Amino acid sequence: MIEGFVLRALAGGIGVALVAGPLGCFIIWRRMAYFGAAVSHGALLGVAVGLFFGVSVSVGVAGVCLLLAGALALLQRQRTLATDTLLGILAHAALAFGLIALGFIEGVRVDLLAYLFGDVLSVGYGDLIGIYGGGAVVLVCLAWIWRPLLAITVDEELARAEGVAVGWVRLILMVLVALTVAIAMKIVGVLLIVSLLIIPPASARALARSPEAMTVIAAGLGILAVIGGLGASLAWNTPAGPSIVAAATVLFASCQIIPRALSALGKRDRASELMRGQPRERTRPPGD
Repeated sequence: MIEGFVLRALAGGIGVALVAGPLGCFIIWRRMAYFGAAVSHGALLGVAVGLFFGVSVSVGVAGVCLLLAGALALLQRQRTLATDTLLGILAHAALAFGLIALGFIEGVRVDLLAYLFGDVLSVGYGDLIGIYGGGAVVLVCLAWIWRPLLAITVDEELARAEGVAVGWVRLILMVLVALTVAIAMKIVGVLLIVSLLIIPPASARALARSPEAMTVIAAGLGILAVIGGLGASLAWNTPAGPSIVAAATVLFASCQIIPRALSALGKRDRASELMRGQPRERTRPPGD
């Protein structure tokens, strides 16, 4: 019989995968991986804020991540520094200030490793409500902005000419990433959140033939990574969060290798059929 904490961990991981897969597709398409890393690093500062004010850690993380998303949206309007430079500054500054702030909080015992790498096996019913409630909000908002977001991803200038509110759509996407980071922190931790947002969609890219199919496949591969990672963690007593990321990486490698191997095998089979189907050239006798 499967223990209750394992079922809760599995349910929590699946909930995160269902959200991270579709949202991560846009992170891949729009090359926003570094933005996701910057927001996830800021989650540790959110932990310190939540503990300092005596509110839920998830509330503190969501608040700080949303502030970072808004700050990045404003800072991107300036032309002095490149966006990747700003992201690098904010990411490492938020992580550093978060670690410093945690050191000043007295009377509270902080499991830093759990926040950094996740503690999926301690997921409770309250966490599940937050994961599925927040995840539902993210998915509904993503469906609402799907068409304009896809339009600005394909051609931002054309979308602006057609009347799409490009700035607002970009801001909503940043907010959704921030919310996803907040609900996923319990599963894989601050340092590994971006892995669930990037690896399953990157794996799905090799298998999908349309944007919609890619989002579905990404969510499915994320679920497989959660199941495989938790299974490996329980079997070999490895950390659950890193095990999930390792399983996602194995799936990524498989999605890159298997289709190419099948394609090469198919080409070889077709070549063999053509060779067998060609009539043999009749040898002319000497002097004929």
